[in-house]
Amino acid sequence: MALSSRILRRASLFFYQKRLETTVASLTKDEILILLRPPFTNWSNVIREAEKVVGYPTSFMNLRCLLSDEFANLALYLRKLVGSNHLVMQTAKNVLYGDSKNLQPWGLIMLLLSKSVKIRSSQTKLIEDQQRQLAELTEMMRTGHLIHRGIVNVPFAKRSKNTESAIFGNKIAILLGDYLLVTANAMLAGLKNADVLYIVSTALRDLSESEFFGERDEQNMPLPGKPKKNTDDDITFDTTSITPDDVLGKPRKEWTARTVYNGVSLLGRGCQSAMMLGKQNRDVQNSAYHFGCHVGLAWQAATELQALNADNKDRFCLASAPVLFALEENPELYKIIDQAKNDVKDVDYEDLKFNILKTDAVDKTKMLYEDHANKATGYIESIARNDTVEMIKKLINTF
Repeated sequence: MALSSRILRRASLFFYQKRLETTVASLTKDEILILLRPPFTNWSNVIREAEKVVGYPTSFMNLRCLLSDEFANLALYLRKLVGSNHLVMQTAKNVLYGDSKNLQPWGLIMLLLSKSVKIRSSQTKLIEDQQRQLAELTEMMRTGHLIHRGIVNVPFAKRSKNTESAIFGNKIAILLGDYLLVTANAMLAGLKNADVLYIVSTALRDLSESEFFGERDEQNMPLPGKPKKNTDDDITFDTTSITPDDVLGKPRKEWTARTVYNGVSLLGRGCQSAMMLGKQNRDVQNSAYHFGCHVGLAWQAATELQALNADNKDRFCLASAPVLFALEENPELYKIIDQAKNDVKDVDYEDLKFNILKTDAVDKTKMLYEDHANKATGYIESIARNDTVEMIKKLINTF
């Protein structure tokens, strides 16, 4: 009886497989790609819920720019790099297929924030269009900056036929990044609001300065400051008052400064500008700025925690919070990094990860995430309390 049952099961499985093969063979390429697409994560579902609140899919906000004739011409050259290991291709993949592990939905957060408060003007439609344009240009600036960071340093003495694709990739990275940034600046000027122009420009200044903050290897990848005894832990988002000597080597201060410079300032200023366009008072504008900064810091801490997952074999940033906290607890780990100062690829990441996990760095990074998530929640609740705010809080706490 048991034997006959096994035979029946095998026969059923055989016919099912044959039927599946026949079905797949009849599908188009696009239909097969849809079948092979990984299932939506909880994060993806929350993003879609939030987009319903906004009223349109914000993941395609830049589509108008990407489908323009100028970008299409650049895309032709980008195809020549497909299959290479150039950093600009890795950036492009993150932009196209990114999830919570790399690109967070900044534009979506800005639009939800805008929707959460009542516009104090009779020109509601005009202001909503301006806020959407602000969210778009903020995403463009961020993407352009990420693409520029994909430039590979090829010393003149080491150039040969083997480095031709890298040099060509650099040219494309500069063109793509410049195109996005110039387009974003044109959109910013199109808002015809001098105060918003000034505020967003200060964030662009921070983005530029982020590439020169602290020590770097030959590829301009960040290296952590040498651990110091931390006597104070005062944090500031005012980049004009941050000095490297005051923050480098002090884990929380260094991580905050680096992260604010490297994009969080842009998110904060974007949220502040959205409230300014919405004719909100100065207190709401300031709360929106701090809200944006804390959201960006919370998401960055969560992203860096994910990078240390056991299943993740990719290299992680040496200036990330878990590394900095581990260096504070065990300064001897700095020797592993110090021996690879010319190129961070020379670091033994598996050994470093093993030593990080032996410290309380992961727990401290979790506390860092929770601290900024709670502060972001406090600021958004001080601005408004409604269903849109509840959606924002859900986005903050989904990691």
